[in-house]
Amino acid sequence: MTEAILLVGGKGTRLRPLTVHTPKPMVPAAGVPFLTHQLARARAAGVEHIVLATSYLAEVFEPYFGDGSALGLHIEYVTEEEPLGTGGAIRNVASRLRSGPDEPVLVFNGDILTGLDIGALVRTHETSGADVSLHLTQVSDPRAYGLVPTDDTGRVLAFLEKPQTPEEIVTDQINAGAYVFRRSVIDTIPAGRVVSVERETFPGLLEAGAHLQGMVDSTYWLDLGTPAAFVRGSADLVLGKAPSPAVPGRCGDRLVLPTARVAPDARLEGGTVVGEGAFVAEGARVFGSTILPGAVIEPGAVVTDSLVGTRARVGERAVLTGAVIGDGAVVGARNELREGVRVWCDARIPAGAVRFSSDQ
Repeated sequence: MTEAILLVGGKGTRLRPLTVHTPKPMVPAAGVPFLTHQLARARAAGVEHIVLATSYLAEVFEPYFGDGSALGLHIEYVTEEEPLGTGGAIRNVASRLRSGPDEPVLVFNGDILTGLDIGALVRTHETSGADVSLHLTQVSDPRAYGLVPTDDTGRVLAFLEKPQTPEEIVTDQINAGAYVFRRSVIDTIPAGRVVSVERETFPGLLEAGAHLQGMVDSTYWLDLGTPAAFVRGSADLVLGKAPSPAVPGRCGDRLVLPTARVAPDARLEGGTVVGEGAFVAEGARVFGSTILPGAVIEPGAVVTDSLVGTRARVGERAVLTGAVIGDGAVVGARNELREGVRVWCDARIPAGAVRFSSDQ
């Protein structure tokens, strides 16, 4: 297998304000755009030609990755004028594929961090003779996902909507967002309209008697669709829990990019990333967080499981827990921001304006 499609056109609405100025796959994780990790893992698995299916902020991708030669790849870009869904996006790039009708084409969702053995998925596809093969993963609580039961040989039996009752949970296997298509199957997806592979293409193929094969690989898997998940994924890349050849440094408790500055007595732990040109001042403590380029963490601030956007500022002795601070925002001194708060880009929070404890 030498080519793949990466679906990177989503608006990333669940990740806002991170995605106000940046498409979701380009938000930095472990020091580089998240898409870099996917591209590097695909290349390590033998993929040579990749088509990026872009839509939202499509103009950002090509200036960064160019023709892909820096990663040992040949990258092409196809932009949807109107969003076409997962299936529509796959069909929209079909003219750029080079594979023969029976050859495999790998398809990735652009927001999944996984330790999937890509080669094993391709071998499963080839040995089973499937029309489409799906990476399945097992989750402890499948209620938030569509279920994909299989028989003893791994052949897919059905695609079930999110279960509403305990009786409807017939398996813990879910669609993990990576597929191998027989090239000719891609041409059967309707062109020029919105198509969902999950809700239309796969169930339709199954109803028509096509062979869909599932491969369960329950190594590391994380949907980076929410800010909390994105911060966790970045930390796991730094800690080495999630594999990637693209992490720009050795795995460990912290990753400090070359032009970042960290005060000698500042404490960085838990997979924290400090981006290019960022500054962490004296006495600051940062745990499991991502500090994007140019951001400033002032003296004595405590930042936990949070993401601080590009050129944002966290004031002296401010406390952030599970927070997302948008690009250019300023959190004044002594504020306390807790789980789930999102401060929008360029917002200003005055000193001591938000607290959960006494100001004494």
